[in-house]
Amino acid sequence: MARIVAIDDEQAILDVLGRILKRDGHDVLGLTDPARALELDLARVDLILCDVMMPGLDGFELVRELRPRFDGPIVFLTAKVAEEDAVTGYGLGADDYVRKPFGAAELRAKVAAHLRREHRERTHALAFGPLRLDLGARQITMDGESVALTPTEYEVCELLARRPGQVFSRTQIREALFGWEREADDAAISMHVSRARKKLAAAGADPIATVWGMGYKWQL
Repeated sequence: MARIVAIDDEQAILDVLGRILKRDGHDVLGLTDPARALELDLARVDLILCDVMMPGLDGFELVRELRPRFDGPIVFLTAKVAEEDAVTGYGLGADDYVRKPFGAAELRAKVAAHLRREHRERTHALAFGPLRLDLGARQITMDGESVALTPTEYEVCELLARRPGQVFSRTQIREALFGWEREADDAAISMHVSRARKKLAAAGADPIATVWGMGYKWQL
């Protein structure tokens, strides 16, 4: 299930988008006021659908504002498909267009394709439900409350969280965090992981799983 924000000044269009995308289990937030998108916590959003022709703040200008804060795919909804409009949209950071009027099958296929191949490096934040890693501030919060991790504990969490489900051995974690030159053994890595897990558990989160005989993975 993906979290999708759809922005269009016509409520009827948003209703159609919601019905179509909810068939695939997606959570869709529809906004008729584009300015409201600027107030969202975009770390909790997986994909944005944005109309181009809107009164006041049009889609191009909105995406210009959103792209520096959003790492995921942005797909324009538009009846305008002239080459210069496509060039403008892609130049602002859009990933694709869906032409109005759109068919349900095309919309579902394009959304699924972008979500499936979305592997760009995150630069702003990583969000796993109420658990959030702010990559700029190097801080983890749970339900908005900060978890007091040491710098090394945070680095362990970020390393694992950037590759959910991938198992990292203690040696891999040590080399990623400290390189080859600094003296640190596997026992030290186990200690950092254990302390991070206890602090996260106290905050109500359990994102790090032990894979016996292999290492650790991020399981959210």
